[in-house]
Amino acid sequence: MAEAKGGKKLGTQGETVVRAHLELLGWRIVAMNFRCAAGEMDIIAEEPALPEPTLVFLEVKTRRGTRHGTPREAVDARKQKRLAAVAQTFLGERNAGGAEPACRFDIAEVFVGPDGLSRITLHRAAFISSWL
Repeated sequence: MAEAKGGKKLGTQGETVVRAHLELLGWRIVAMNFRCAAGEMDIIAEEPALPEPTLVFLEVKTRRGTRHGTPREAVDARKQKRLAAVAQTFLGERNAGGAEPACRFDIAEVFVGPDGLSRITLHRAAFISSWL
């Protein structure tokens, strides 16, 4: 049980680091840990872009090493399908009949080193959903 708590704490740490990183890049955080019946989205943010901002659905995966694979590999087809369902729910609640904004799915890999410092790799448009 202690390992699950440690993993949850590591995940929360990764989400916090990514949020700060995105804000430094000028992104606007729309929601954190959005939950619905389909699952949870770690971060939903608007990336400033021309001609209009892009709504980004972001899955954050944090690891201390690659013994269990890379963080990005953890977002398999099954997980992608769940994330797409969460995004659809979010858009349905937010837009309620309005036009959908430009959207994409990103994955943020966070590696936490032995010194406690984190390295972030942002994979833009990491996967495509059939409804986007």
